[in-house]
This record gives sequence, structure tokens and C-alpha cells, in this order.
Amino acid sequence: MNSRANQLQAFDRLLTIMDELRAQCPWDKKQTMESLRPLTIEETYELGDAILDNDLEEVKKELGDVLLHLVFYSKIGSEKNSFDIGDVCNSICDKLIYRHPHIYGDVTVKDEDEVKRNWENLKLKEGKNSVLEGVPKSLPALVKATRIQDKVAGVGFDWERPEQVWEKVEEELEEFKVEIAKNDTDAMESEFGDVLFSLVNYARFLKINPENALERTNKKFKSRFEYLERKAKELGKELKDMTLAEMDVFWEEAKKL
Repeated sequence: MNSRANQLQAFDRLLTIMDELRAQCPWDKKQTMESLRPLTIEETYELGDAILDNDLEEVKKELGDVLLHLVFYSKIGSEKNSFDIGDVCNSICDKLIYRHPHIYGDVTVKDEDEVKRNWENLKLKEGKNSVLEGVPKSLPALVKATRIQDKVAGVGFDWERPEQVWEKVEEELEEFKVEIAKNDTDAMESEFGDVLFSLVNYARFLKINPENALERTNKKFKSRFEYLERKAKELGKELKDMTLAEMDVFWEEAKKL
């Protein structure tokens, strides 16, 4: 592993390259924060994929891509005489020190939950009107539900036991069934949302990240279905011409693999 001195040297090298690209490369010269934004989102998702795949070599590469974007935004900020990478680093350092009084002050905490509660209370003291202000509007709904529940739990708005949360899941399922019986599409959608929200809450109590859990299932399904497609081709068949029973044979094979 690199020493601290080597790490700082590598970071300085990146800053130098960023300066050179911004001055000399036609593509880099024309970029704005707005044009970089969708690319940053894409890079973040690619990093997320690498983490879920537990591919550390790929994680390293994707972290580099994300880091480049952070440096790029900071470079643009310096050109606007608004902020530079030093301001960005000092800003997060100041925030971390302020919000960790149990490390940098005289506050005592007993566990992780108390740390999170202190964090949210300190944010309110900073002038925020709601603990939910920090939840980005553009987050995917599943991730947003998780963050909302984390934040309100941080100020004590929470269930006491997992069993209570599961009872809420069952209650929402029953309400969903009622609307299904009525065949009211709008009401069904509303109640289905309640079911999902309550399941996300239950996952939180079980220390399960619902986004990660669903993505694992997505990957698992994709892998099994692609196996099914390969087997069908080996037999010279099209999936649309196969019976469900025929497809299920290969599906079960894929599950064993």
C-alpha cells in the first residue's frame, strides 16, 4: 500500500492532469457542471455495480472515475472564483468534526444509533427546517424510502420492535388486497406503495439494505434467464415456442449453478 506521502503525491498528480486537460483538451474545456451531472450519476451506478459484484479491482477503477468528477467540479468552481478542491476538503473536514462531538468534543455516546440521532439533531441546529431536507428529490424511490426512514428514525420517530413493523406490513397487505378486489387501479397503486414502504422499513430493522437486496435478485434472475436462453439456442429452439414446463427444467438447472 502507498504511504501517506505517496497518496498525497498521487492526488497532486491528478490535480495537475486536470489543470492540463482543462487548458488543452477540446472536450474537457467545454464541460460544465450541468454537462457532467448525468455522467457523474452513471459513474456512481457503475461503482455501485462493482461493489455488489465484490470486484475490488473494478471498484478501484470506478472510484477513480468518481474522484475525477469531484476534481473536475472543483476545477470549474475555482474558475468561477467560488471554491476549489481545498475548500471542498476543508468543508467536509469541518462538517465531520462538528458532527462527531463524541470524537472531537466532550459528548459521550453508547452506540451507533445514538451517533445517528446526534447527527440529525446537529443538522437541525445548523438551520435546516426538516430532517428530510437532505434527501435528494431525484433519488430512485426505493433508495429515497430508505433514506427517509433512516432520517426520521434518527430523531426518534420509529417503531420499538421488528414485530411491530411486520404487523404493519401485514396490515398494508390486507389493505392492498381490499383495493385489488375493488379493481381500483389508482387505489391499488397507492396501497402497493404503502406495502413497499413498510417492507423497506422492515428491512431496515433486519439490517438489510433493500436496494442491495433487490439488485442481487435482479442479477440472479438475469443470470438464470440468460442460462435458459443459451440452453434453448443449443436445442435450436425459440423461448416463445417452448412450454413453461420445458423452460422450468433449465431454470432449475440454473438455480443449482
